[in-house]
Amino acid sequence: MPHSPSPPSPARRWLSLLAIAALVAALAAAFVWAAGWWPTDRLTAQRFTDDIQAANGQVYPGFRRAHAKGICVSGWFEGSAEGEALSMARVFAQERTPLLGRMSIGGGSPYGLDPQARVRSMALQLIADDGQEWRMAMNSFPFFGAATVAEFDEQTRAGTPDPATGKPDPARVAAFRAAHPAAQRFAEWAGSAPWPTSFANTRYNGVNAFRFVNESGQMRHVRWSMVPRAEFAALTPAEREGADAGFLAADLDRRLAAGPLRWDMVVTVAEAGDPIDDPSQPWPDARQQVSVGTVVIEHAVPQADGACRDVNFDPLILPVGVEGSSDPILAARSAVYSVSFNRRLSEVAHGALAAPAAPAPKEDAP
Repeated sequence: MPHSPSPPSPARRWLSLLAIAALVAALAAAFVWAAGWWPTDRLTAQRFTDDIQAANGQVYPGFRRAHAKGICVSGWFEGSAEGEALSMARVFAQERTPLLGRMSIGGGSPYGLDPQARVRSMALQLIADDGQEWRMAMNSFPFFGAATVAEFDEQTRAGTPDPATGKPDPARVAAFRAAHPAAQRFAEWAGSAPWPTSFANTRYNGVNAFRFVNESGQMRHVRWSMVPRAEFAALTPAEREGADAGFLAADLDRRLAAGPLRWDMVVTVAEAGDPIDDPSQPWPDARQQVSVGTVVIEHAVPQADGACRDVNFDPLILPVGVEGSSDPILAARSAVYSVSFNRRLSEVAHGALAAPAAPAPKEDAP
């Protein structure tokens, strides 16, 4: 049976107030950055979003500036006692929390080709019975490809297509990687890691650090991953070459017709000295890992008609018991998501929507 809500303890009330104050401060900083109110020589969320649009090659009105192609999913989250021990977030105490989500591929085109998409993503929105909300955005890569916000933006600009060829300049990309070890490590992962055959057997990682706070006020820095229960299988080069442009959504529909899909939410707990503010640095494999709950997905619908279409999966929308860390890339993601969200809503309101286009011809993925 679900746990009955109990009156909050004094410690929890104080922690709740502190968490709210911290969230307000973080959101205020993100808002100022997103609005472009820093001095003009500083990188702003507006400028960063412009750089992402340029790297996409064109703007697709009404769509997300990144991970534009996706599918809406729904289901629930099952909390666990292990999760309750680490965080007072209500979702860990509930038997079931309704879940709205989105599965997507990397890239700024809503007509991207699934077989070319090296990165896959899972975004979630959980709303507990006390009204508190938790939004997450995770990706299939195990670490980030940039150590700082400025490096992330520089990497984006390095990948902008050359007008003469319509493709990024290989020399510029190579020069950036040579000067930035995090980007080189990411390129090596992209070139060697197996390609899962499905959204369902892909592991999704939250590479940014967060703070979990429990009822006793104990705080731990964590990163989390959604670990699939579906058996892993890798695409062969021939399978990728012959796969349909939308094979991931079709495969997800087939699997859901047979029953719900599950991922275990596994948190990795940091120890002293682990990098909290640099998502390009993995934590040691020996760190404590705790299964804190299960994501269950039972339905999928096209994003054009789905409830996820108009949700901004801002990773800093957090419940009491979960707090953002000092990672500047986390704050930058929140701010850029906001700019992207506002732009596409404005485009929808003005009727400026991208018209359907034929998929691009197949090319080798990185």
